[in-house]
Order: sequence, then C-alpha cells, then structure tokens
Amino acid sequence: MRASRFFISTLKEAPSDAEIVSHQLMMRAGMIKRLGSGIYTYMPTGLRIIRKVENIIREEMNKAGAIELLMPLVQPAELWQETGRWDKMGPELMRVKDRHGREFAIQPTSEEVVTDVVRSELKSYRQLPINFYHIQTKFRDERRPRFGLMRGREFTMKDAYSFDRDVEGMQKSYATMFEAYTKIFTRFGLKFRAVAADNGAIGGTGSHEFHVIASTGEDALVYCPTSSYAANIEAAEALASGERAAPTQELVKTSTPGKTKCEAVAELLGIPLQHHVKSIALTVENEGKKTYFLLLLRADHELNEIKVNKVPGLKEFRFSTEAEIGEAYGTVPGYLGPISTRLPVTVVADRTVANMADFVCGANEADYHYTGANWGRDCAEPLVADLRNVVEGDPSPDGEGVLAIERGIEVGHVFQLGTAYSEAMQATFLDEAGKPAPLQMGCYGIGVTRILGAAIEQNYDDKGIVWPDAIAPFELVLCPMGLDRSEMVKEHTEQLYAELQAAGVDVIVDDRGLRPGAMFADWELIGVPHRVVIGERGLKEGNLEYQGRRDEAATSVPVDGMAAFIKGKLGK
Repeated sequence: MRASRFFISTLKEAPSDAEIVSHQLMMRAGMIKRLGSGIYTYMPTGLRIIRKVENIIREEMNKAGAIELLMPLVQPAELWQETGRWDKMGPELMRVKDRHGREFAIQPTSEEVVTDVVRSELKSYRQLPINFYHIQTKFRDERRPRFGLMRGREFTMKDAYSFDRDVEGMQKSYATMFEAYTKIFTRFGLKFRAVAADNGAIGGTGSHEFHVIASTGEDALVYCPTSSYAANIEAAEALASGERAAPTQELVKTSTPGKTKCEAVAELLGIPLQHHVKSIALTVENEGKKTYFLLLLRADHELNEIKVNKVPGLKEFRFSTEAEIGEAYGTVPGYLGPISTRLPVTVVADRTVANMADFVCGANEADYHYTGANWGRDCAEPLVADLRNVVEGDPSPDGEGVLAIERGIEVGHVFQLGTAYSEAMQATFLDEAGKPAPLQMGCYGIGVTRILGAAIEQNYDDKGIVWPDAIAPFELVLCPMGLDRSEMVKEHTEQLYAELQAAGVDVIVDDRGLRPGAMFADWELIGVPHRVVIGERGLKEGNLEYQGRRDEAATSVPVDGMAAFIKGKLGK
C-alpha cells in the first residue's frame, strides 16, 4: 500500500463533541466520520482495523466448529412477538413499517431469527449439536448515544447461537465458545478479563462478560488476586464477615433534627458511619394491591438493584413514593427504620446488616433516630439477602483471599440461554425415542466495532493511538526521507517494500512527500506500531532506523538485515 493512493485525513484538534480519548483520537486520526447521532461512517483506516478484528474472530469461530451464515438486518415483528420481546425491549428496539403497513424490527440481536431458522431446518438429535454465527450490522436506539463507537446506535457485532439436545451438551458448547473467546481476545493483543455476569434482558441461566481492562471503563470488575474468582460488580457475591455480637447498648431514641443523611447523623452523634443502617423503601404493586418492603444496608454500602430483583417478591419492585412512605411508616424520607412501622412491612437486611449489633437507624419519626438497635430484642429478625455491591477488601466468595476492583469495558458476552427462546418459539427436535424436546441454546456476542474504542482506551499516549500488531491498520510504515529527490532512497525503499510484502508484512510506504515531523506525527496519531526511516545519510553508513511505537528512541539496523529484523518483530 502506498500512502499517495490511500486516503489519510488527520486533524490537529478533535471535534468538541468528542468526550473520551478513543472518540477524540479516532476522529483526529480520520478513522470515523460522524453522520448522525450515534451513527458513523467507517473511513478507510478504521475499516482496515475492523476487517482485521473480523478476520481473527472468523478464524477462531471456524476453528471452534461454528458455521457462518448471514441473517437479515430487518426482521418481522411476528418473530419478536412470539418471544414477547417486541414489547419488553421498549424504545431501544427500532421499529419500522413497510408500504403495506407490516411491522419490522431493525435487529439489535438475532435470537428470534436463528431460532426460526433452526426450528424449520433441524428435526433430529442426529443433527445436533450445531452452532451458527454471523457478523452483521446492529441497531439499538440508545436514549443518549455518546463516546463514539463505545455507545453508538449503529454498530457491528458478531453473534453466535449454539443448539444442543440437553443441558450437558449446552454447557459443553458454552465451554467451547468461552475458550474460543479467550483465544480471540488474546490474539487481539489486549489485556482482558472474563467475569461472571448477570444475564439481564437476554435471559437464561448463566453468563460471562469479556472486558478490556481500561481505567476509563464504565464497568467495575471484581476479582481475587490470589484465586481465579472474577465477576462484574452486578453479579459479585458480597459476604458478611464475622458473627453478630451480643447487644451491649440500650435502645435510645435520639433527636437528630434536620439530619436525613446517614453521614450527617454520624457526624452529629459522633458514631462511625459503619455503625449506621440506611433504609430504602420499595413498593410492589400487583392488581392494585400494594406490598411494602424495607431494604437495609450498612450506611457506607451501595445498593445493587440487579440483586434486589432476585429477592423473592421483588422482581417488579419500584421505589416508594413519599406518600407511600408516610402511609406505611408514618414519617418522611430520611428517618425510616425497621422498628415500629405503621403498616405491615417486609424487612430485608443485607448480610452485613444482619450481622450488626448496637446499630443506628431511623425511628420512623421525623427528626429522630434510634441508637443501640439490635435484632431480636428491638425488632423481629429480618429476611436476609445479598443486596449490596462488593467493596475492595471484602472476602472472596471462593474463600481464597480478598477482593480487588478494576475498571473494564465490556466487549463480549457469552450466555447459557437454555430453553428460554426454544420453548417460546416451539423449536424442538426428535430425541432417540422419537419424542419432541426443546432445544438447549447458548448465545455468544462480540462488539466488533466497540473493540476499536476499547483497544484505544487501553493503548494510547500523548502522541496518539498505540495499536497492538494484530489489529493495527498497518503493521509497519516505511518513511523515506526525500523520496522524490534521492534515487538511493527510492531504490532501497522499493527493495525493502517488496521484500516485506513478499514476507506477508502489512506495510505502507509514505510517499506523500511530507516533511519528517508532519509524516511522523500522522503515523504516531494513527498508531502504526512499527516504523522504518530510510534516509540518504543512514544509507551511506549502511543503516536504516527502526522505531517501535512505544520506543523512546530509534534503533540503527543494517540495511541488509532490516527485513529479517522486522519479520522477527512481527513473528513472520
């Protein structure tokens, strides 16, 4: 590839609406061009990276036995109505009508379509297991698209779907895909972590997320440095340490005028925040009947709403209104507690709170809190559940150490779906006895275009992007000095270019005639990981200059040995 025949368009400054580093650098490097809110044109340099990402994914999926097909972007509403997701997806699902008034979805994912394919094509257990995948455009009508490719509306995703005869087979397919994903992200050259996760809107019985580690990541990843335990913060189990102590204090109703926050009460009373309990009022409404729940957390802990959804009776919870709080507790927000509620309330305590003694809580009376509150003596023993986010230093659920937290960007997710879709869509096969049974499904996604943003968030410096070799737009750039003025430079450039191409190196020659500073700045911004400078002075001394993108200084390499040197760097 020659730069004069390629399209390179770099900017000194990023557009004002580019908020995070990856968005800024991709815009400056000319890799994407904004067309509309959350919608981008992938320019030639950016598209080269996408194709390399796709090729790695495709190679590993094929090695793992998955079979590629291509499902449509536009999907009939009837399929989504079969599973109930036409209504459940809400406004994020882009809906359109054709000229006949028939409704369609612009697909955000393809569970319904692939299940429809399989229920019409696969009939016998002899055809199982099977795994179909495709790499296709997706569209999700994000309420607030932002961060460039990190949270756009239109994006490219690889999604795969396995079909098995039983749970054991589904788990085996899942393990195969987990291994394939590990190989894919290793080949990308990115630091990543696979963590246990919640299935969310997809449904099913178990899942793992794959995250690229980056300090700017939106997701908190929990892991144990001394064991293999890892989970995202939504799924990480929070254990209580120690045992509940015996009461040592009397229950005392204490005036706390105007102090509605635990921090303010702690400061007023001089009692550490860790001895305070905060109360969160929830309401569940079913057929016009309201049921009240009071969740209790230690004051310095945060509520995990994903976990709350799993507490029996709280799947459809909402936060209580001020009027409901007055009705159920006889007070105003800020003074809630488990002692003496006005109406029957189901009290659910986090595991840590259930182990507390002599704690501070609201008195269900404005401007008052209790000190010295104890379970059993002052209020009934609560239901106990895991309600909170873990914090650094919590004991690891596997008993092998304590937990640490780092930030990550989700770029892949694998799910054990079970029969959630096959039963809804009556996708069955005939077993050995000739009886119909529902197919066991798994699904496996990778955000292809999101990989670009995540890779940059992990790999950049003050000069620009630093791509890993495997997904760089070009592996190597040749920068000849005075190409149009020196036959010596031109001859050695062409000779090295031909030799590297023959060796399978993805190399570009910058023949645009730019000054060295401008030429180098472009390639450092774009992030090409290897650079060779060919100049007349060096050639007269028998040397060329090599510099890796992360290297502080250039290295002189003999002219005759440069091709072998580069091949060694790239493992060719």
